[in-house]
Amino acid sequence: MWLTFIFVLMKSISINSITELPKVAEELLSFANGDKFFVFEGEMAAGKTTFIKSFCEELGITDVVSSPTFSIVNEYESKFGPVYHFDFYRLKNIQEAYDIGYEEYFYSGDYCLIEWPSKVEELLPESYIKVDIAITAETGRSFTFSRQ
Repeated sequence: MWLTFIFVLMKSISINSITELPKVAEELLSFANGDKFFVFEGEMAAGKTTFIKSFCEELGITDVVSSPTFSIVNEYESKFGPVYHFDFYRLKNIQEAYDIGYEEYFYSGDYCLIEWPSKVEELLPESYIKVDIAITAETGRSFTFSRQ
């Protein structure tokens, strides 16, 4: 007996309102199919942190989810275990990622949500889910999920 597994390599979703984010978060969790490492790309004010808040709700997090811009990483408890939320926007150099012990987080097997991944590109694992967020209108956004 042969089993065939089909992994969708890319998915796009467009929304017109922030009220549609829970559905996008549900779709992302389904798309990930058990993968737990996510990078979020998008220009400033595209809604990366806002979407991550919605995604964290989908993971069952009841804590307040906020941008770890100054702390670099926030940890939340979900129904699936720890979730690590990184914002590398203010990272001055790659050494700062080493200083916070990025390896312990990135290779923990727990959920990792990375904002501004370009700042630590050489440290990212081989495979992950990439979420591109594009502004399409004042409240409109386009989300593209892809496997890297």
